[in-house]
Amino acid sequence: MIANRVRLAAGLLVWLALAGFGAEAQDRLRFVMVTHGAASDPFWAAIKRGADRAAAESGVELVTRVPETFDLEAMASLVNAAAAEKPAGLIVSIPNADALASAIKGAVSAGVPVISIASGFDVAASLGALFHVGQSEYDAGRVAGSRMRELGGTKALCLNHELGNVSLDLRCKGFIDGFRGSVEVLPVASDPEAVREAVTERLELDAEIDAVLALSASTAGGPAVEAVRALGDARTVRIATFDTTEAILNAVADQEASFAIDQQPFLQGYLPVQYLVLLYREGVAPVGNVSTGPKLVGAEEAARRLGRPAGAGTAESAVSPVQPLATEPGGG
Repeated sequence: MIANRVRLAAGLLVWLALAGFGAEAQDRLRFVMVTHGAASDPFWAAIKRGADRAAAESGVELVTRVPETFDLEAMASLVNAAAAEKPAGLIVSIPNADALASAIKGAVSAGVPVISIASGFDVAASLGALFHVGQSEYDAGRVAGSRMRELGGTKALCLNHELGNVSLDLRCKGFIDGFRGSVEVLPVASDPEAVREAVTERLELDAEIDAVLALSASTAGGPAVEAVRALGDARTVRIATFDTTEAILNAVADQEASFAIDQQPFLQGYLPVQYLVLLYREGVAPVGNVSTGPKLVGAEEAARRLGRPAGAGTAESAVSPVQPLATEPGGG
């Protein structure tokens, strides 16, 4: 961790020496954001909304680029193309460090300041990023596993909808370590209907499964709720999901789902743009990773966000919003 901070500080000094300040530099502030997820997903839509808000408030230009599908090679090409344009800053998600290392390091070598978001908490510094804005995926998974165990879960599914995304692997690994029970990592397609069918089939085959963790609210969380709802009241299956949508918040408020793990995606878009502006105009920046989660959202918090009363249910699912892990900035 100390080595990471030294590396971050050294990177800042080098970049500041190259960048310069003043009105001339400010006039050419143009940032590029390359992510592996599109704004058609509510999570990434929140990130884009935050980034666009920050750009508008700061008077800078922001260009967003996303592969048509989850394609690491295409994403690396987008990062390379962005670096070649020499923007004032590059914001990038890192779903797979091995696949993106060359492109990100190339941008850093070209003198482009890089901030990573969403995926990449544990590897950002090693690739030359100034810092990461997001959450430790392993820690978030471990918090979810621990909470699911407290709620009485003994045998669980962890739904991986994006094979090759190391961040999702870390979520499942953390969940396994926190749950300390039987966990099956179930690969599913990135299609809600296919997820619902896969979860239904697995639950019907194994009556002992009493917990399900989805790694995306829209892709897998909602379909998992539907699959469990179809089982009726004769069986208790606890559901949790990463991230939030209106449907998931309603499910948590109605206690059809136990909790959601919120990493505050709006901040993951908003903060990097503002940090790049501050770096360029004032020469200041955080010296370690900036944690935006994990935060567990239970029934009371979900209802508050929706502006409605929480549904009456068991104490088991009435989880108060907490932030169990205070992940130290710069960790990972």
